[in-house]
Amino acid sequence: MRRFASSLGVLFAFLIVSACSLPRGAGFEAEVLAATRDEAGQLVQDFGVAPVTREFLSQYASWPSIGENRLGWINRQPDAPNRIIGPGDTVAITVWNTETNSLLTAPSQRSVNLGPITVSPSGFIFLPYIENIRISGMSPDRARAVLQERFTEIIPSAQVQLEMTEGRLSTVSLIGGVARPGSYPLVDQSYTIMALLAEAGGISQNLNNPQIRLVRGDAIYGTSVDRLLSSPGLDTTLRGGDKVFVEADDRYFLSLGAAGSQAIHKFPRDSVSALEAMAIIGGISASRADPQGILILREYPASALRQDGTGPAFTRTVFTIDLTSTDGLFSAGQFRIRSGDLVYATESPVTTAQTVLGLIGGSIGLTNQISRL
Repeated sequence: MRRFASSLGVLFAFLIVSACSLPRGAGFEAEVLAATRDEAGQLVQDFGVAPVTREFLSQYASWPSIGENRLGWINRQPDAPNRIIGPGDTVAITVWNTETNSLLTAPSQRSVNLGPITVSPSGFIFLPYIENIRISGMSPDRARAVLQERFTEIIPSAQVQLEMTEGRLSTVSLIGGVARPGSYPLVDQSYTIMALLAEAGGISQNLNNPQIRLVRGDAIYGTSVDRLLSSPGLDTTLRGGDKVFVEADDRYFLSLGAAGSQAIHKFPRDSVSALEAMAIIGGISASRADPQGILILREYPASALRQDGTGPAFTRTVFTIDLTSTDGLFSAGQFRIRSGDLVYATESPVTTAQTVLGLIGGSIGLTNQISRL
C-alpha cells in the first residue's frame, strides 16, 4: 500500500508538471507583454503598452496614421452645364449664302463645307478670308455666332452652321472596375465622376469596399464609393484628359490566438473599430480566450515616434482591451483599427487551471477504483 501511495504521488506530480506545459493555441497576456532580457541579463522593454480606455482615446486618435495611402480628393466645381470647345476638338463649319457672286461658293452653290478643322493647342483655327481666330473656351453656339459675325463682313448674307466633335483632350478614360470601361466624351462642363460611372454601367459588384482613383496630370486622387455617395459635394467635376479607375480596398488586419478565426480580413468599410473587428473575426473562443486580454499589435515607423504623448514612444506598440468592463467595451467601439494590425486574443489562465483540476480529478477517480480492487 505504501508503495502504491508513493507511486500515486509521483503520478500527481507528473500530471501537474505536464498540465503546466500543455499545448495552447495562444499565449497568456502576461507572457506576451513580458519584457525580454539582453545579453547582460537586464530586462529590456522594447515595445509600448497602451490601454484602450476613455482616458487615452483622444491621445491615440492624434497619433500619426499608418497603413493607409493618404490621398486627397477634389470637390465638385459649379461650372456652367454646357459644352466648351478646347484644344484637340474638331469643328465642321458650313457657310450658307444667297449671293450670286461669293468669295466662298461657285455661282450654282448655296453652301460650302469647311472642315473638319482641329483646334490647335493654342486654341485657334484657320479659315479662308478670316485667317486665325480663337474659339477655344467658347461654347459651340458662341463660336458659331462669332464666326458668323466675321463672315458677314465679307459675305453679308452668310449664315454659319457649326458642329463640334470632342477630341482626346475632351474625353475621360475609364480604365477598370466598371461594367464598360473605355473612353467617354465630356458632354458638358458639369460632367461629374458619378455621371461617368453611371454611364459605364456602374461599379463591379465583386469589389470589396470599392475605391475610386482619379489621375489628373501628374497627381492622383482617391476616395471610397461609400464616401462619395454620402457626400454629394465630393462628386468631382471631370476635365478632359482625366483617367478614372475603380479598385478594391486592399487594406487588411489579421486575427490570431484564441480568436473565433485566425485569418487575414479585408476592410469591409472605410473605418473599422476594434469592437467591429472582434465581430468580423467571429469573437473569441468561449472556452479558451481571456476577454480581459485582447491585444492589438501595431508597428509604427521611426518617424512617428514622440516622447511628449503626441505619438507612440515605441515603434512596436501593443494596445490592450478589456472586454469585461463597460469602459473597455465603449472604448473598443471608438478605437480605430489600422491596416496591418494584428488582433490577438490571449489564452485564459483559467483554462490551464481547469485542465489541471480535470486531470487530478480523473486521477483521483482512477485511484479510488484501484483502491477498491
